[in-house]
Amino acid sequence: MDFIKLFVFIGLLFLLLGLCLFIGGKIPFIGKLPGDIMLEKKNFNLYFPFATCTLLSIALTSLFWLFGGFSKR
Repeated sequence: MDFIKLFVFIGLLFLLLGLCLFIGGKIPFIGKLPGDIMLEKKNFNLYFPFATCTLLSIALTSLFWLFGGFSKR
C-alpha cells in the first residue's frame, strides 16, 4: 500500500512540476526579483535566481507546515 502512495505522490509531483514549467514563463516577476544575480561578461553569462529561490522556499515551507507535511499520524 505504501508503494502505491509513493507512485501517486511522484505522479502528482511530476504533474505539478509540468504545470509550473508550462505557466512559469507567463508569471511576470518570477526570475526578475531584486536579489536575483545576473552577471554578463564577454564570453560568460551567469544567472542565479537567489531571491526567487528564497521566495519559493518560504512558500513551500509554509505550505508543508500548514498541511502538516507527509508524516503519518
